Amino acid sequence: MSIFVKTSVPIKPITKSAPAVAILYAAIIVVFVVAQLFTFEKFIVIVENYALPGGVVLAHFLAAYLVTIEVFALPFLLRMRVSTALRVVSMICGWLVALLWLGISIWLVTSDSSVDNVGFLGDVVSLAPGWLSVFISLVLVGLGGWSSWGMWPFARKK
Repeated sequence: MSIFVKTSVPIKPITKSAPAVAILYAAIIVVFVVAQLFTFEKFIVIVENYALPGGVVLAHFLAAYLVTIEVFALPFLLRMRVSTALRVVSMICGWLVALLWLGISIWLVTSDSSVDNVGFLGDVVSLAPGWLSVFISLVLVGLGGWSSWGMWPFARKK
């Protein structure tokens, strides 16, 4: 018995398009996280302006949490050699990235906030909240779902 974690090779994808979709989703997440970290001080202010029910404490947590799960979503999407447990956590982080951005986009469209930037790309590029941001978030949900379905980390029973 070893106390060290054993890495494993990812299981063969169901379709040939799933890894390509996962790489596209990973590229989008990398652009998001680099832009958000490049202007992280301003990204925190952007999230504070969302006027979420939890106030400043939730805004600071959400800003750090978003960047963290975006980074942790990458090992699954890039089919890195990691442990099965980390692969599952990474897949779940990919879902959370898409769902959190969808929730934020819907919140900004339906609430009465005066935000001028959604924050997908931090403060580097400003994207006004609206139905375009909801559409972008839905695209992220689709990419995350397709990637998870096509590269499910456990063996499939026939």
